[in-house]
Amino acid sequence: MIQRTFLRPIQAVTRQPQSLRIAPTATSRSSPVVSGITPPASQRLGSRRWYAQAQEAEAKKEGGPAVESHGNASGTQPAAADASKADPSQAELESKKREVIDLTDRLKRSVADYRNLQEQTKREIQASRDFALQRFAKDLLDSIDNLDRALSNVEPSKLDAADANPDLKNLHSGLRMTEQILMGTLKRHGMERFDPAETAEKFDPNRMEATFQAPQQGKEDGTVFYTQSKGYTLNGRVLRAAKVGVVKNS
Repeated sequence: MIQRTFLRPIQAVTRQPQSLRIAPTATSRSSPVVSGITPPASQRLGSRRWYAQAQEAEAKKEGGPAVESHGNASGTQPAAADASKADPSQAELESKKREVIDLTDRLKRSVADYRNLQEQTKREIQASRDFALQRFAKDLLDSIDNLDRALSNVEPSKLDAADANPDLKNLHSGLRMTEQILMGTLKRHGMERFDPAETAEKFDPNRMEATFQAPQQGKEDGTVFYTQSKGYTLNGRVLRAAKVGVVKNS
């Protein structure tokens, strides 16, 4: 009796029809499919989630990219897709970078302008120093010209003669020394004198003023042969042009 009581439920199970037996599928390792019986939606969703989590864990172990799990069974985009949106902090960082580049460019331009202003100011100060004596030097030109005329009016033969007047010689010697000291002082301050006739220079309109033209044998046209008044320069700039006579044979 007891054996029959226990064997009947077992025989009832073993005698179930073929359509109710559980058959494992090859495509799913986690959710068994019962032939002829459709599992409920909650069970399908749970099996999908478990399968996605298993794939993600396996990908992490292998070092590959994690598999995104679906949030629901309807196929909508998961919450992780929101990461593709623009990050406000990244946009703010890019804006600050552009601002820094713009400010750096402005700073460099300001520094360059300031250095140019410094160089220009130095040049102007140096020019003011170089030509501060220009008006005073022009006022001295008449006195220098008169001193030069006094020395040139004494002929060298009168000074070298045996019966030359000693007072004249002493006066001429004193005037010559005064002229040398004066011209040396002016040269130290940038003022120099030039005589185009001494070196037979070509006429230069930037440094000379032609007062007349005359033919001269054996000399080329345009050559200076006579100096009416000598010229002066101050630190390379013409203070007064030399008045000269120019050769014109043709």
